[in-house]
Amino acid sequence: MTRGVTAARLRRAGLAWVTAALMGAAGAQNLTAYSALAGSLDGAVQVRAQSAEQALNRLDAAGKALDELAPTLRNQQIVSGLRDALGRSRAALARTPAELEAQVQLARGLMRKALYDQSLAALDAQPANTSSQLMLLTREFGLTGDAASALNADAKAGRLERVAWRLQRAAVQKVSAALQATQAQQTTGSYVNLARATGWFTVVQDSASAGDLKLSQFGDALRQLTSGDTAGLTSSLGTLRRGTQVFAQSLAQPPALTPARPATGTPAGGTPVTTPATPASGAQGSGAQGSGTPGSAPTTTPATAPATPGTPGATRAPGAEAVYAALGRALAASGHADGVTARAALQDASTQLARAGTPLRDTAEYLTLQRALEGAQNRAAPRPSDVQALIAGLANAERAARGEAVSALDRASLGTAGWFSGWVRALIFLLLGVGVAAPLYLLNLAFGGRNVYWRAITAGLVLLLLPLFLEGLFGFLGALGDALGGGALAGLTNVTLSQGAYALPVWALLALGALGLLAFGFRGLCLQFGLLGDQGSTHTTAQHTVIDWDEDV
Repeated sequence: MTRGVTAARLRRAGLAWVTAALMGAAGAQNLTAYSALAGSLDGAVQVRAQSAEQALNRLDAAGKALDELAPTLRNQQIVSGLRDALGRSRAALARTPAELEAQVQLARGLMRKALYDQSLAALDAQPANTSSQLMLLTREFGLTGDAASALNADAKAGRLERVAWRLQRAAVQKVSAALQATQAQQTTGSYVNLARATGWFTVVQDSASAGDLKLSQFGDALRQLTSGDTAGLTSSLGTLRRGTQVFAQSLAQPPALTPARPATGTPAGGTPVTTPATPASGAQGSGAQGSGTPGSAPTTTPATAPATPGTPGATRAPGAEAVYAALGRALAASGHADGVTARAALQDASTQLARAGTPLRDTAEYLTLQRALEGAQNRAAPRPSDVQALIAGLANAERAARGEAVSALDRASLGTAGWFSGWVRALIFLLLGVGVAAPLYLLNLAFGGRNVYWRAITAGLVLLLLPLFLEGLFGFLGALGDALGGGALAGLTNVTLSQGAYALPVWALLALGALGLLAFGFRGLCLQFGLLGDQGSTHTTAQHTVIDWDEDV
């Protein structure tokens, strides 16, 4: 990809005010065409894996939408950059889905840049007629719930510096998340994530809080990745991450409320912009296509406005329903030890998650869940608790997408399921189950025999430890059967008491029996030692007990 022209930043407030006034007279951005362009680009990424022809049709539709949008964009450099990105997207169709997605991510960054600049100018010029602009802004920047409400409140109150701060902070969070997911390796996943980070930084490249962070640095990192320069890429990623961290820290506190409009960081529609410089499509080479899992994760931006807080639609992020459905099928299959069906459903869940749109995919929890799903797809003997942890991870991602606090317990469950599962779980419980025999044998050796109370205690401990024995023995046999191709041996997992709700009453009955036997045994010992009942018989009973134990030993 050729480098975009390097443009100077707009630092004088007067020009921003003049451009805003001109925009009010010249007309607003065509939001319908913007949504159509976004939907067509994201749709091309979504269908590319199934049909290159359908993806081409979506790109054709994107070209028509851009023709309608272009006359309403004040910054013609962005228009030129979008046309170039659309051309590169067409060229990427002949290569890999990841390359198409990377080009679309860069185009979407330019689109959001235009939306950001012109929306702030429109809010300044005509704050009473910008409800549609605000709705599109909150959708594009992934603001939902309280965050969206706060943005709307600041916009209606004329606090443009607060509006810009909220949008910049959301964009920087997405840059940071994408950079953290980028590895210094020539893989499709790193290529797409770095392109996503570049696209989001494009939006806020003119911010006064950006410090020394430049868009050209992102372009350099992309070229290093595609050329296989891992040493240079490692250094560049470190620089980008540190710069992004400083950027985020500078946005930690909201700006002070002043009557004046922001002079920097909120450039109006005529501000020069640097277009992202990326390598030509196809420059990835074989290394970028060699990762175990395709790095292309199609981004779907919904064409409709987000639901307002409190409505049923606000509880689900776009694309999450399909992931929940696939995980539900995996949970049902794992509940009756059908490992083959469970893994197929987990693969489907991973595919559906890759198609999820913003704001879900722009959270750190999304990336954690994505990695967890990739690890679970080939796991031996998937258990219901493994799938439940994935469902909890998806719920956490939804909460993060809504701007809510995530559950630390669900996060811990997802992390634990990532390592304590499959053969690790089966072997550990096998050792514990076999180890149950040791204390029971020693107890019988030391105190067993004709004393009915010690026999009762031994029987109670057997019932109490039986679930552990069943989990160890039949959990291992089930994992072995799953590895050998299923069948009756794999079904032995269903004998364990941690497999499903049907086992809970059995567990409760075993616990009840154990408690009864233990209480009976220990009460009898208390009577023999004179701790309960008639104290006069203490000596005789104790003597009999000692003789009984001596005889047994």
